Amino acid sequence: MSIVVRAATDEDAQLIADLTRAAWAGKVNPTSSGHRESAAHVSDHLRGGGGFILMLDGEPVGSVRWGPHDHDPDIWEILRMGVLPHCRGSKLSQHLLEAVIHHGLECNAQELRLAVRGDQRKLLDYYAAFEFELAEELEYSHANPAEPAPMVMRRFLQD
Repeated sequence: MSIVVRAATDEDAQLIADLTRAAWAGKVNPTSSGHRESAAHVSDHLRGGGGFILMLDGEPVGSVRWGPHDHDPDIWEILRMGVLPHCRGSKLSQHLLEAVIHHGLECNAQELRLAVRGDQRKLLDYYAAFEFELAEELEYSHANPAEPAPMVMRRFLQD
């Protein structure tokens, strides 16, 4: 099994939109905006921040994006991480998360944040293993107003 995480380019926008919708189907609440992901929206994220694509034996099976927080460019928000259903259970998403963490360290980002939906509470422990902490005082800046607000987790990268 060959696992490669590569940086996404603007040419990958449609691929990432397709991966996001496929990874979230049946897993994330149908009201989530990720189910309506478009290449144009992905391109905006890639230009404002960046993304990675997870390759398994040469085939794209997952993706993640990040972007600067609206009020502080040294804080990055991790967005739309997902792995295709047939690849779950092998801890492949950790490769995407680790890629963002390492890239954040290389770029001197101060902090990473991510959102955990109330119906995915088991992810709190998963992200805690990567040194993310629940930050109940924070609100997620990309929250869908049609859904309950997600919980925000953060990881400080710089002391």
